[in-house]
Amino acid sequence: MKKIYASLVLALLTVGTVQSQTQSVAFPAVGKGVATPFVTDYHCLGINVSGLGWGTGYKGKSFTMGSSEFGFGMYSDALTADKLKNLTRTIWSQATSNDSVPIDYEQQLEAAGDYAEAGISLFVDFNWAGFAYQNEKFGGIAFNVRENYQWDSKLNQQTSDLLFRGQLSSYFDSLTVVFGTDTSVIANNTTISTDTLNAVISGSVGIPLKLSDITKGSTMRMVWNRSYNFGYGRKLFGNDSTFAVYAGIGGRFIQSMAMFNLVSDDEGVRMYSSITPSFDINYGNVSGANVLDYKGRGIPPAVGNGYGIDFAVSAKLFGKLNVSAAVNNIGSVTYKSNVYTVKDTLVGNFSLSGLDEANITNSVNQMLTDGGLLTLRGEEKYTVNNAADFRLGASFEPFKVLRVGFDMVAPFNKENPGSVQNAIFSFGGDIRPVKWLQLSAGYYGGGIYKSNIPVGITFILKDGAYECGISSRDALTFFTKNSNSVSTAFGFARFRF
Repeated sequence: MKKIYASLVLALLTVGTVQSQTQSVAFPAVGKGVATPFVTDYHCLGINVSGLGWGTGYKGKSFTMGSSEFGFGMYSDALTADKLKNLTRTIWSQATSNDSVPIDYEQQLEAAGDYAEAGISLFVDFNWAGFAYQNEKFGGIAFNVRENYQWDSKLNQQTSDLLFRGQLSSYFDSLTVVFGTDTSVIANNTTISTDTLNAVISGSVGIPLKLSDITKGSTMRMVWNRSYNFGYGRKLFGNDSTFAVYAGIGGRFIQSMAMFNLVSDDEGVRMYSSITPSFDINYGNVSGANVLDYKGRGIPPAVGNGYGIDFAVSAKLFGKLNVSAAVNNIGSVTYKSNVYTVKDTLVGNFSLSGLDEANITNSVNQMLTDGGLLTLRGEEKYTVNNAADFRLGASFEPFKVLRVGFDMVAPFNKENPGSVQNAIFSFGGDIRPVKWLQLSAGYYGGGIYKSNIPVGITFILKDGAYECGISSRDALTFFTKNSNSVSTAFGFARFRF
């Protein structure tokens, strides 16, 4: 079976290489954990577009260009750093080769237990290209092209068991077994031999439950977008040494390659999906959807299009204090291809094997494919509101070599795919011990996060003409096995002139 998310991750990495993270691809901000009062140039886009009016911060340099900036992160409040690193290696292996590391029955049991009740958040960000021009009189304009993928899931025990063990799930009380031309039905129990398990072709249950009962308490959300972002910001009035006000407006055209949104609660089960045909999902003969056929290679075709709008204001006081507020990504995406919803049917039998590697993201294929867990109904179109957010931040620069700041990011609607689940609060800053080196550190929590300690290092050469760096959203990953996250962000092609 084709590894559907291998193509996704590979597409994001080909150029050179929690829920929603809150610093985008701005790797200097990732190490602080604070972005709103610090970012400028094209890093402002989608964060605080009024920062375009602040200038580059480097004398005699008005233009900023960049590419190949990458961010990756995974978080779970129930899984250890070692388990998350194993999942990361699995995804990377699938993205960079045709080889995978298959798991056996015992490992499927372990994976099903690991992911039961464990919330998993994953994101991948890539900046294809960015450009900004900033001038004191004109203000600043910026443009960039950004790829973003986000996954968030939390499964109950039964759903996890079905996805990872498939037809061998404990939900089924009987198994159909084929040896040569001999077909028989046996009871499902824990004493079945490996040879017999390998001969199972389907599982069935005498008293089937509805899908909504089986999955109750589970959520699974995924979105993969490419956005073409632009913005303009400038000073409205005042003087930075006393009091000055800046404002900015931005927006984006969004092409969406994939969206999956499943929620099962007391009100029943609800699901909408629209996924590019490059994922190679076999939907069978489901009617009603506007099927997009695609047999080529290269960049996958979009299944949805939309827009987002940003607004931001900031104030500078006494040349040392900056207070900023922003509203980002107000808008929506409309999907018109490969759109499906779910029927709440009885689940009496199942003939698919469980996931053959410890990669929870492959479960979307397991759900949607013909004969999978979900019974689908085609739709003409579906509109999803963007993962809009509100941001409030402040920074203080007591010395030219030291800056500290605070940031708060809150969702407009946490039900939208890609949204932060609750408000995230962070504190952090940077120090320049020498002209060419910037060290960053901070703290953030809230949302789905417990306590993360971001760190980063940025090299600033030739008075800002060239910048590169690497950072992590949680330094605890490197020092303790009990950390709940794995992340990195880096950039090596930022230029100013």
